[in-house]
Order: sequence, then C-alpha cells, then structure tokens
Amino acid sequence: MKQQNQSTSPEIAAGQVWSMTDSTVEVTLIGKTLAHYKLIKTGAVRVPVSLINKAALQQFLLKNKAVLIKQLAPKAVS
Repeated sequence: MKQQNQSTSPEIAAGQVWSMTDSTVEVTLIGKTLAHYKLIKTGAVRVPVSLINKAALQQFLLKNKAVLIKQLAPKAVS
C-alpha cells in the first residue's frame, strides 16, 4: 500500500466552505477523528448534517476536486 503525502490532502477545519461542480460542502465541526458537515446540492431545500471520518472527508474532497471558497470563523460553543 502506497503512503500518501500529507501536503496533497486538504486541511479540514471548522467553518470552511468547499465548492464542487454541482454542490457545496460546509464543514461545521471538527473532532478528534470525526467531522460534521453539510453537503448542499444545487436547489436543495433542507440540508442534513452528516458525520464522517476526517480522512474520508479529505479523500472525498480530493476525488471531487473541491476548491476552498471560504474560511469562516468557527462558532463559539457555550
């Protein structure tokens, strides 16, 4: 199995918005190993929050050639 260089995988952080050809991914929370995100398709009315492994989300973004369009400030948890 070939090791991947970490510089090729996108850094995932809370508050990021990634754009793809037909959808947008908004990263809401980042934990130790999991990430909460919203996959917003064009014309969607409701968008569920999904939970995935951080490495799997990075692979998804690489596979779909996502481009970082916004780095939002993370929301404060009270």
